[in-house]
Amino acid sequence: MTRPLLIFAAGFGTRMGALTKDRPKPMVEVAGRPLVDHAIEIGRAAGCAPIVANTHYLRGAIEPHLAARGVVASPEEDAILDTGGGLRHALPRLGPGPVFTLNSDALWTGPNPLDTLEAAWEGEGDGALLLCVPRERAVGRDGPGDFAMAPDGRLTRGGPFVYTGAQIIDPAVLAPEAGPVFSLSRVWTRLAAAGRLRGIVHAGGWADVGHPGGIAAAEDMLARA
Repeated sequence: MTRPLLIFAAGFGTRMGALTKDRPKPMVEVAGRPLVDHAIEIGRAAGCAPIVANTHYLRGAIEPHLAARGVVASPEEDAILDTGGGLRHALPRLGPGPVFTLNSDALWTGPNPLDTLEAAWEGEGDGALLLCVPRERAVGRDGPGDFAMAPDGRLTRGGPFVYTGAQIIDPAVLAPEAGPVFSLSRVWTRLAAAGRLRGIVHAGGWADVGHPGGIAAAEDMLARA
């Protein structure tokens, strides 16, 4: 099934320090390519259409790059809308139905993360399906895990699994959220309480590239793969 993809590319990249002084974090290079290009490649390989990226911080430095690659920009002009608000704002460009989202500050090896999610998606029974890795396989990760995962995949807050930044989500679950700015984390908490948040484990490698130390670690992971 062809499914739309939203790449989150609007953030300020404060954890990157000086690297994001004159460019948005998705334009920071890892293994010779901007982070956002790695995400676009995953989307193309999974057959996603359209591919959309939200933009805000230094968006003039990334939007021409996106356009040259056939990616549609979803500008957040007045204020950054966080992940939930950014997804809601991008929906007219994405079209109806469940969508993939990818964080642009992460890298994966092994099976295409979007293919893994698609194969495990159960339709209306799921509000969101999150791709996770065990904490011990989370390269460059600081801090504990995010979720506990039951045998049937149901997720609850706090546990040994780390969210990798790849998911399928039904936009209908955004409806109860008021206001234009909100985090998907809040949506996940609500879905978990209703038993509608599931996870699946990524079989390959994953690296957090949201901070400078993650760059070398991610490049080493890619080289070993």
